[in-house]
Amino acid sequence: MRADRADWLAPADALRRIVDGVPRLEAEQRPLLGALGCVLAEDVAARADLPPWDNSAMDGFAVRANDVRGASAQSPVVLRVVDDIAAGAFPSRPIAAGEAARIMTGAPVPAGADGVIRVEHTDGGREIGTADGRVSIFSDADAGKNVRPRGEDVRAGQTVLRAGTVLRAPHLGVAASLGCGQLSVHRRPIVGIATSGDELVDVDGFDQVLAGRKIVNGNSYALAAQVAESGMEPRILGIAADTPESLRRVIEAARGCDALVTSAGISVGEHDHVRAVMEALDTRVEFWRVKIKPGSALAFGIVGGLGGIPWFGLPGNPVSTMVTFELFVRPALLRMCGHTRIYQPTVNAVARDAFSARGELMLIPRLTLETADGETHAGSTGAQGSGVGSSMAAADALGLLPAGTEVRAGERIRAVVLGGAPAVEEAYFQTSGDDG
Repeated sequence: MRADRADWLAPADALRRIVDGVPRLEAEQRPLLGALGCVLAEDVAARADLPPWDNSAMDGFAVRANDVRGASAQSPVVLRVVDDIAAGAFPSRPIAAGEAARIMTGAPVPAGADGVIRVEHTDGGREIGTADGRVSIFSDADAGKNVRPRGEDVRAGQTVLRAGTVLRAPHLGVAASLGCGQLSVHRRPIVGIATSGDELVDVDGFDQVLAGRKIVNGNSYALAAQVAESGMEPRILGIAADTPESLRRVIEAARGCDALVTSAGISVGEHDHVRAVMEALDTRVEFWRVKIKPGSALAFGIVGGLGGIPWFGLPGNPVSTMVTFELFVRPALLRMCGHTRIYQPTVNAVARDAFSARGELMLIPRLTLETADGETHAGSTGAQGSGVGSSMAAADALGLLPAGTEVRAGERIRAVVLGGAPAVEEAYFQTSGDDG
């Protein structure tokens, strides 16, 4: 590794190298509820028909359709009730001509019956359970209806859930109905988060902020929350002092993690030691910088000294940290745990404000989104400095303004939607070498 390497990659190139450079994690067995949000690693096939028998879709009376044709309130059909089948019970005998069985929803339909008359189309029955049990049918609208046939949902041997499925509540319900107490899913990465800076203090040291001596380490909390939002497990490693020794101790606490994210110390200042420490940890660096603003001081590599885990070196300014995580780190983490849809979707919105990307860097403004008159409108969140963390807190989207271009109010700006919108397969940076 060269410690002075500075590639200035185009955003598309950087994103491609990151996504292609992270490993897919191995599969593990998880109990059903523990698999929620995970990616299924193996197909799941049915071992039995669902439902396992013809069953009633209504509370009512199982009958033969031919017996109730023409039934009406003026001319009811009276049938002998020969069975009473509760949910969880089974018929005691078939149904013959002129007979009926009272039946509850979900209960097996007796042989001979081909429909269930809902109870509101009857008199409810009388003397059921005796030899004189009878029911009057006041409508033939349900003749031949309200029976859910065996295997209507799933047939034995059918593949019901496909590998690659992101497991949601309905999938877990189906898996449970198939008798699966656990599922094989891609493991979620444990992500170590390290920050550095003598000026930083944790939240419980806020008295030093009031005294004007320190600032709160908000980056660790923002990054941990972004990792958790992605469905991964964050592990905050601590704040390193501005010395190589302290930084190495904090970074080496990432042993056992699946990925490492560092914030700050990535530049070439006298007190920026990340490059030297990563070199000492046998890191193969793919690049050091990316042509975006904010967030150009972005690095990515594989740390041999920590077992070959991917490393994402993020800038220290809070907006730069969060922007680079959203655009570059989140997709990589999603890919690690088996997702194929790893990118946030984009929209082409009408700009309420003017934006200008001067120079050679893509501008990433923070935007609010509103819908009016069938159009999506994007406006600035206010001050756009890389230290203005509130601009991210107010943002619904991140604009993508190619280097050297301008957007006037009323023109369109492309933006990456934040806040949990369904992910897509297509990257927001379209082609290699593309600035937007």
